[in-house]
Amino acid sequence: MSDLLDTFLNWDYIAEVLPDLLKTGLVNTLVLAGFSAVIGTVLGLGLALLGLSHRRWLRWPARVYTDIFRGLPAIVTILLVGQGLAVVARPLVGNNPYPLGILALSLIASAYIGEIFRAGIQSVDKGQSEAARALGMTHTATMARVVVPQGIRRVLPALVNQFISLVKDSSLVYFLGLLASQRELFRIGQDLAANTGNQSPLVAAGLVYLAITVPLTHLVNFVDRRLRDGRPVRGGDTLDELEPARG
Repeated sequence: MSDLLDTFLNWDYIAEVLPDLLKTGLVNTLVLAGFSAVIGTVLGLGLALLGLSHRRWLRWPARVYTDIFRGLPAIVTILLVGQGLAVVARPLVGNNPYPLGILALSLIASAYIGEIFRAGIQSVDKGQSEAARALGMTHTATMARVVVPQGIRRVLPALVNQFISLVKDSSLVYFLGLLASQRELFRIGQDLAANTGNQSPLVAAGLVYLAITVPLTHLVNFVDRRLRDGRPVRGGDTLDELEPARG
């Protein structure tokens, strides 16, 4: 039992790796996930709108793109983009695989986020758009001001779940070969584990991942409850005060 604890919970190795995990690994993991989430969200919204288009020449490319990047394993996409585009992108990024890792994660995320947005937009009652059109709003204005905002609000929990997936998938960028200053949580933990033959650094990396993902998971649950149940009524609330919340 003591050997098992020493293999996975050696506090000397955990203390040794923890500064690098927090100063370098955590920052790089959040940068990879954050930039990928922003780019993936923008691309995903575009894919959702194209996928809902009545024009086949707009709808089908979006569907093919989504099927491809949802169907491929994440590591295959990362290697294809990170290694396959390295020669083409070298004039822009040099030998730095970091931007290509962000691009690969963004392409993966956009396919999933596009489906999330599409489901949210389709869940909005058609009466909403019909009422907006009856008021003289164009189709574009109706989508931008009425339908899309409501659809996004309904899928916020799913979007946070996708960000959690991006945090975990960022560990796969390790396979592109990062510089020492670009290492994310997994790479730092794995390097020291390989050097020492002890798994405690990887356990420490896992604990930092949990420190990110577990609060986000509870945030998803909280947001989901608030969206389903609405704002709780307090004893001092009046009908006039609650009216804006109903809208």
